[in-house]
Amino acid sequence: MAGPAHRRSAATFYSARVLSILPVQGRFIWLVELLVAAITSECMVVEPWATIICGFMASWVLIGFNKLAERLEYDDPLEAAQLHDRCSAWGVLFKGLSYGLLMGGGGKLLAAQIVQILVIMGCVSATMALLFLILHKLKLLWVSREDEMAGMDMTRHGGMA
Repeated sequence: MAGPAHRRSAATFYSARVLSILPVQGRFIWLVELLVAAITSECMVVEPWATIICGFMASWVLIGFNKLAERLEYDDPLEAAQLHDRCSAWGVLFKGLSYGLLMGGGGKLLAAQIVQILVIMGCVSATMALLFLILHKLKLLWVSREDEMAGMDMTRHGGMA
């Protein structure tokens, strides 16, 4: 059985084909992050052929959530929420769908994967709410309008990114 690196490279190839035909930013780093986010949690138990399907579908998950974020005017220029939250959740659900329902493992695995996603989202939400509350109280959450308009790279970091 091939290792996780082989699985990710196979998924990278097929997702790259999908992204090359779509009017979506096809940066290499973005693609690697997408695939790592989607398959990392399950890479030790998912077969190479299934990794290809997972990576292929993760690209569509990301595209769909990017379009939704655009429609809702959700400000996330780095696509962090769509990539790391939604694509990771897809990777977890993929195991429950492929091995639980499609390959005869039953619905218990899918139910366990859904509970896992909800628990992770709850823990992350509670932790981040506390962090943002502390940053807000310390007045470190926002930058001045001038810094925002000039760009943080210039005003805070001394150069262009």
